[in-house]
Parts: sequence; structure tokens; C-alpha cells
Amino acid sequence: MAGGWVYLMANRYRGTIYIGVTAHLAERITQHREGRGGKFTAKYGCKILVHAEAYESIEDAIAREKAMKKWKRDWKIRLIEEHNPDWEDRYDDLVLL
Repeated sequence: MAGGWVYLMANRYRGTIYIGVTAHLAERITQHREGRGGKFTAKYGCKILVHAEAYESIEDAIAREKAMKKWKRDWKIRLIEEHNPDWEDRYDDLVLL
């Protein structure tokens, strides 16, 4: 089985947050950044990759995404800021994966 990723995109520091899941993180983030990733991210300009988590199976990633989508906004912000306090774009880090 293929692995998966849960990722969080934002439009600015502490702005709108989008949670997604994919098997191909770099490709999916590129789609979002080009406005082809989905209606929500295009509408709100969510082009900054602020957090990503790798999972051994896509099923595990999907379960995590579903759980995170039920979280309060404060919990999502806390998760982001634990690993990325300045909400920097982690897109360029993908080439290192």
C-alpha cells in the first residue's frame, strides 16, 4: 500500500487554514499554488504549506485528516506553531523529502 500525507495550507500568518490529504505531496501542493488544487484553496488563496505529516498508509492519513477537520481552530494553530511558529512556507523543503 502507498503512504500518505496530511497537510495544512494557509493564506497568511494565522489566516485561513485548509487541511488536505494526498499520496503525492509535492504534486498536490503545486496544484494548490497554481490555483488547480480545489475551490476552497483557490477562493481563499491558501498557497502556503505550513505543516505536513507523513503516514505509512493512505488510510492512516485519511483517518488523521478526518480527525483534524473536527478540531477547533486553536488546536490547528497550536499544531502549526509547535513546528512552524512563523508560519513559513515549507514548500521548498519538499525537495529534501
